[in-house]
Formats: sequence, C-alpha cells, structure tokens
Amino acid sequence: MPRPVALITGASAGLGATFAHQLAAEGYDLILVARRAAALEQLAAELGMKQGAGSESVTADLTRDEDVMRVCERLAAGDIELLVNNAGFGSRGFFFEADPEQQAAMHRLHVLATERLTRAALPGMVARRRGGIINVASVAAFIAGPGNISYCATKAWMVAFTEGLYMELKSMGSPVTVQALCPGYTYTEFHDVLGVDRAQIMGKSWWMSADRVVAESLSGFGRGKLLVIPGMRYKAVVAISRFLPRWLVIEGAARFRNQYAKR
Repeated sequence: MPRPVALITGASAGLGATFAHQLAAEGYDLILVARRAAALEQLAAELGMKQGAGSESVTADLTRDEDVMRVCERLAAGDIELLVNNAGFGSRGFFFEADPEQQAAMHRLHVLATERLTRAALPGMVARRRGGIINVASVAAFIAGPGNISYCATKAWMVAFTEGLYMELKSMGSPVTVQALCPGYTYTEFHDVLGVDRAQIMGKSWWMSADRVVAESLSGFGRGKLLVIPGMRYKAVVAISRFLPRWLVIEGAARFRNQYAKR
C-alpha cells in the first residue's frame, strides 16, 4: 500500500519539524513547505534516514500570492491525506507603533494562506471521504492582550474558521477531520525570533515541549477531536476565559500582559 502524504507548512523548525518527525514515524510521506531551503533539505534527509519517509521540499513564502498559488496547485493534485497549516510568526509592540508591512504579512499568512490552502485541499478529501486538516492556532486565540493583538486576532480567526469547517463537514456527513490546535507556551524558536526571554514570561511549569504538543494534536486528530488544547493548565485557562464575562477577561489580560508589552 502507498504511504499517505502529509503537507506541512512552516516545516523547517519548531512544531512544523516536530509534526514531520512524528508523522513520518506513523508512516507518512511528507511535503515540507517553508522559506528556508537548506533547513528543509536537511530535515528531508533526516526523515529519510531515521524513518524511511519520502520527502518533497517546497521552498515558499506564504505571505506571497505566487508562492501560495504554487502550494495550492500541489494540494489540488488530490493525493494529500493531511494538511497541517502551521506556518506563522509573532510580533512585539503596540499595533499603532508596529511595522505595518509586518502586520499585513501576519494577516496574509495566518488568515489568507490558511483559507486558500484549505480550500485547495478539501475538495479532494471530501471526494475521497478521508483525510483532514490541522490548523495550528494558539491559546492566544481566546485571550487577547497588548503587544500582540494581530497575532491573537488572526489565531482567533483560525479557531472560528476551523469550527465552521467542522460544522459544515458534519452537516453533510463527511468523515473528513478538521482540528484547531491551540498550544500555550512551547519550547520552539518562536520566542527566540522575537527576542523574548522565556524566564521573564512564565514559570517553567507553563512551558511545554514541542513533542508533547504534537503528540496530543495527533492523538486528538485520530479521535476526530475539533479543539485540542495541550496541558491541563491551558485547558483551565481557556475554560475560565469562556465562563467569565468578556469585559473581565479583557481587563485581566490587559493587566497581566502590560508588563511584557513594548513601551
């Protein structure tokens, strides 16, 4: 039997690379999408050597329309069993002070690229009656705060978008699975890129390994779980944020995050 194929965006490091390793161990071949060609080639070699997985590298910047179109064309081929929309980045600083092009690029990547890749992948999955999509969002989708409001807003969109897809697929009796993965603080290069000192954010008990986050995601995916929030602490945070009045959540988040926002 041919191995199933997974396409992962933002695959060169962090959660994307971890998804690649764990999916390869589960018997998937991979299409690895990211901006850094050398890192993709190195990862593909590792996957072939350690897990015997076939890997195809696609160098693409998904903030660019032409690169998104190339990946959409690959998805439209109809052989993709799993799409992981993982590519993303954060920023620091108040919105009115932030680089406007960087903010626009974040929206293009988290929202427009996710929408277009999902639209390209779903018809084949629905027709074959198998497969699925994991959209990597964040606990930040539920609690916005000063200093990263575009990140929080775009991740909230990803959750709402995935929930809508879930309802549509259920309403038509499709077995295609969709999931919104919402991790909290995770040991990846994400905060290194931002120049954030992890020790100044939260205690070590709040930080999770990428391996654990991805393992919980794939376990939930296998059970058809729509929303996966790794870690009991983060499950509690999200549950409380949904239970409390919205104004109280906003005020609390503003006070908590104010010490980390750029001044």
